[in-house]
Amino acid sequence: MAPGGPAAGSGWANDEERRGARAALSGLTTRGRSFLAAGVAAALCAYVLGQADLLRVGLLLAVLPLICVVVLYRTRYRVAGSRRLSPSRVPAGSEARVHLRMDNVTRLPTGLLMLQDHVPYVLGPRPRFVLDRVEPGGRREVSYRVRSDLRGRYPLGPLQLRLSDPFGMCELTRSFSAFDLLTVIPRTEPLPPVRLAGEAAGHGDGRQSALALAGDDDVIPRGYRHGDDLRRVHWRSTARHGELMVRREEQPRRARCTVLLDTRRTAYQGSGPDSAFEWAVSGAASALVHMVERGFTVRLLTDTGASVPGAGADGSGAGQDSAESAGLMMDTLAVVDHSDGAGLSRAFDVLRGTGEGLLVAFFGDLDEEQTAVAARMRQRTGAAVAFVLDSSGWSQGGRDGDEAATRLRQLRESGWTVVAVESGASLPELWRQAGHQHAESTVASGSTGFSGGWS
Repeated sequence: MAPGGPAAGSGWANDEERRGARAALSGLTTRGRSFLAAGVAAALCAYVLGQADLLRVGLLLAVLPLICVVVLYRTRYRVAGSRRLSPSRVPAGSEARVHLRMDNVTRLPTGLLMLQDHVPYVLGPRPRFVLDRVEPGGRREVSYRVRSDLRGRYPLGPLQLRLSDPFGMCELTRSFSAFDLLTVIPRTEPLPPVRLAGEAAGHGDGRQSALALAGDDDVIPRGYRHGDDLRRVHWRSTARHGELMVRREEQPRRARCTVLLDTRRTAYQGSGPDSAFEWAVSGAASALVHMVERGFTVRLLTDTGASVPGAGADGSGAGQDSAESAGLMMDTLAVVDHSDGAGLSRAFDVLRGTGEGLLVAFFGDLDEEQTAVAARMRQRTGAAVAFVLDSSGWSQGGRDGDEAATRLRQLRESGWTVVAVESGASLPELWRQAGHQHAESTVASGSTGFSGGWS
């Protein structure tokens, strides 16, 4: 041990004790300070006058607040607090309940307890509670409600506890370090069942899993994945590749859907809960929940190229559990914000690599260049539906209506099913309208479409 180590450590401990003692004495209330001052004054008078009885009274007055300080100082470190959210993920505009619990783990009862939890202003006023004396080993539980019309992720805490002795001589405040996060996800609306062409349900590990006609030598193996049955190990391929390989098995393949959200700052005007961007976020959330409930493997894609959940071995992210994937996507939409990008090219690059299946897009304003990029996206998907927000209807000073109509016509000519979104539009009605448009275009082209579709 280096010279001076123990002395330095002892000095730190003494400094901590002195700081704790000063903090405890600073917690004396007006009553406590008055008792202490009266006791000291009585003791001085007793010394001058030689009155032993007055000295005893003075000592009693001075010692009582000091005893309260010591007891309360020791007690505050033996009171445990916890918080529980129900639920921890709540749609915008809905309420969540926060449960607080205090446990007295000492052998002495506590005095008056005052609780205060720190919450962001957007969730409501700061909750405060007053708890009566808690018996040794006892507990107290209280709860309050929070609500936000704005999506986001909000911290709750830390919890502050103010302790007071039964005589009101001293008050001490303790702050717990733990805090929780409340996730406010976008509002979702139930969508009606409609039918659109999508990716046909098939079998196999993927498009590359077509097996050869016969023979053990013709088996096309793949790399071992966690959870694969060891009886499927293909030893000859394992020896050839130098890593564990397994035989592919024919398995049902779920239809895939990509929900594309345009977050470009230049594509939207206005802000707030009723803005066009918030409508697009809520629409994307409703679409992905609808498709997950109908058995699709869904991923969320933004104009930045970010994909949630991340692509798996086949590029679809199908390795994620449906409930887990939906939770990840909703958490992402809870905090998604405008991007500084000016184009959709990065999203197109992602679709070009893994663009099979159904594509549901929520676009803001599209200029000529971005309309061309969106038109090329249609070539990489089985079917594509675009909800295009008309900025001229959402805010004043929007773009020219003829120009907007031209962009919509270009998307329809490239194969998109296009629905124009005006201010205050109902997504379920637009969803039904998209189904009718697709049915009409299918009949006009003589195509039968995919019988699985949206249902």
